Amino acid sequence: MNKSALAATVAGFALISGSPVQAAVQEAVDACIDKLRAEGSPDSKAGTVLSSEFSEAGTLVMLKDRGGTVWRCIAYSDGTVGELSVADPADDGGGAMDGADTSAATSTETAPAATTTEGTQRISFASGTSGAVVDVHLKSGDAMNYLLEARDGQFLDVKLETDSRSLFYMIYVPDGGILYESSQAGNTYRGQLYETGDHRIEVFYNGDVGTEGMGRLTIGIE
Repeated sequence: MNKSALAATVAGFALISGSPVQAAVQEAVDACIDKLRAEGSPDSKAGTVLSSEFSEAGTLVMLKDRGGTVWRCIAYSDGTVGELSVADPADDGGGAMDGADTSAATSTETAPAATTTEGTQRISFASGTSGAVVDVHLKSGDAMNYLLEARDGQFLDVKLETDSRSLFYMIYVPDGGILYESSQAGNTYRGQLYETGDHRIEVFYNGDVGTEGMGRLTIGIE
């Protein structure tokens, strides 16, 4: 799956050397995201990785799409998927989502608003500076993408200041791969880039319907 909007709980493991387990989990999560985006419903183009459990037999990954449906996926370190199935369907207002088992119990957890709004903003630095600060204000289910052109070998700094526990960000490299995910690794990132081109920082809010997430995003390049 193009990881354009799906938060992976193990994002950032690829940056930590010396752990084949972490690398295997990352491959499995990426494979499940790809599979869900390709074979799920329209709501499956975005969502959240709820959990991942590694074993030698395969990694169990639980995903929740933006329609509220929870998916169960078993994948392997070589990038193949052995199973993708609905674990808990969500009603979209006119019946269960495509592919959902209507006999299963519906989750009582409040799902993000179905009318998800996504925008894109290109980040440019003022003359003589190498950083920018943007204010973030999102409603439930909304996301904002910030594009930043950067080169291989440069260092990227990203910091999200917020009082919300449901406001997060992800960093994607130009080929669409996940570089970092703040919900697991913290709201401050610094790392050396390994691709040249547009890097995308997606800020998303997964709070309850009717609530809002606010924060300040600081982006810098060296």
